[in-house]
Amino acid sequence: MNEMYEMSIVTHNFSVLAVLLIIMINFYKITRADNVFKYRKFNTLFNPIGSTLIGFVIFTGVIMMAAKHLDFTIANNIMIVFSVVIIVLEFKRSRGMKYIKNDNLPAFLIYKKFSQKILITEFLITVFVYIGMLL
Repeated sequence: MNEMYEMSIVTHNFSVLAVLLIIMINFYKITRADNVFKYRKFNTLFNPIGSTLIGFVIFTGVIMMAAKHLDFTIANNIMIVFSVVIIVLEFKRSRGMKYIKNDNLPAFLIYKKFSQKILITEFLITVFVYIGMLL
């Protein structure tokens, strides 16, 4: 039982690092994007990967709590709130792209700034919680 818990901690850590990587890739792509159609195509293919990894982090966290019969400590509550915030931010970011037409470059530039702010916020929150998780 202890080996399963140790393995789930390692898996949880690597999945959090993978989420950080996904956030950085998204930030790089939105910063470099100049064509709405190409970015929309990338977003359509890449967002499910990011959402799956976020779900994987949440799932491994729930498994660890269930395996050790952990209580809702402050750290666990912070991670739960963090995961809800990340889900809401990702929903807002992806929903904003939905209303931009492929030929509307001014709206896309506004979306880029909005998306960059969300991604920076997600990155900082994730790093903060990850460092707190390691301590």
